[in-house]
Amino acid sequence: MDTKIPAAMAEPDMPLAQQLFEQLRSDNNALHGAAHGITRDTYGAGEQRAHELMASTARRLGLEVGTDAALNLYLTLPGRDRAAPVLMTGSHLDSVPRGGNYDGAAGVVAGLSVLAGWVAAGMQPQCDVTVMGVRAEESAWFPVSYIGSKSAFGLLGADALDILRLDTRRSLREHLAECGGRPAGIADGEAHLSAERIAGFLELHIEQGPVLVEAGEQVGIVTGICGSLRYRHAHVLGNYAHSGATPRSHRHDAVAALAEVIARLQQDWAQMEAQGHELTLTFGQVYTDAQQADISKVSGHVSFGVDVRSRSVDSLQCMERHLLDAVAAAERKHGVRFELGERTGSQPAHMDAALQDELQAAAEQLQLTHCRLPSGAGHDAALFANQGIPTAMLFIRNGNGSHNPDEAMALDDFAAGTRALAQVMAARAGLAAKA
Repeated sequence: MDTKIPAAMAEPDMPLAQQLFEQLRSDNNALHGAAHGITRDTYGAGEQRAHELMASTARRLGLEVGTDAALNLYLTLPGRDRAAPVLMTGSHLDSVPRGGNYDGAAGVVAGLSVLAGWVAAGMQPQCDVTVMGVRAEESAWFPVSYIGSKSAFGLLGADALDILRLDTRRSLREHLAECGGRPAGIADGEAHLSAERIAGFLELHIEQGPVLVEAGEQVGIVTGICGSLRYRHAHVLGNYAHSGATPRSHRHDAVAALAEVIARLQQDWAQMEAQGHELTLTFGQVYTDAQQADISKVSGHVSFGVDVRSRSVDSLQCMERHLLDAVAAAERKHGVRFELGERTGSQPAHMDAALQDELQAAAEQLQLTHCRLPSGAGHDAALFANQGIPTAMLFIRNGNGSHNPDEAMALDDFAAGTRALAQVMAARAGLAAKA
């Protein structure tokens, strides 16, 4: 791959990137204190401050700044041909409660640092290049996948506006309006983006697992993004009874029934992997009723949540069949009733083969250690890919995983990955010196 641009002329602005990371952390600490990790709450003060920081930075660089009905942020360096499809990069700016500073934000900071380098070097792309700061990617706040990116394409749906934020118990509609968004535009299916007007989407992100760190690789080229199948608010209903006075034959034990389902599905998971399926299964929440449960009672009520992820729709469907079979068997055996509740999830996505090759070529040219790997976590890039847009993701190695305060991305690794991103963006956007 040859961008025909001397590398030194258009280096990403790493001092700016470092300043932005430091300011993001400082803004969080002003809201929540330094001892509790990073909380950039969706459609709340944390996410809002991050978007304001990126917008003000873009204005100083002379970029065009815009938003849509959902308040997704668009920071654009105009191209020579403004009618041409736009090249996009970016990521989300919200975080899970008490998460880390780099999850999501690294992709927006990377995009801005690339454009800042181009502006400083007097370079202009052939097409518009836009950094997108996506809203509401983390479903830890509102239990819906990809609120921001779905809204950008007019795909969210009016019903989602009535969903309650899990901590405030106020609706998405209320939170969005309070931040200055336009719920009516989302309800009407207003689309700010369309696939035919986007030449490609590239998302830089920290890796959220241990693969790159353990392999000693600086960057990872993502092959695909897992979809998910979730029952977030499931229950097992049995009967409360005295722990000493109720024999086994007369019990309707909700805990025993759920334990049996979990154990059976662990076996099914192992068997599926042996058959060649690639998936994960997680029971991330399991709890009894704090008001009624007691050591001297047979439990009559257990709540739980189950999360299944895979790049294969067939694998997701196969595990769901196992789940339903296990639930039915446990109901018959223990005399309980399972209420799984609403089924939610997201579609798997495959990354564009040509963009994967271009990212690999850039990594090799920059002498970065690299590998290809799937993403077990969901990302907005999946939504773009499933609209038929050429899409790619570049992972930066990151110690201690993610969704915790101890994310440990080295700025040298970030700089290296951003240079690889910049090379592909420059080639795709036709970057050249201003006339």
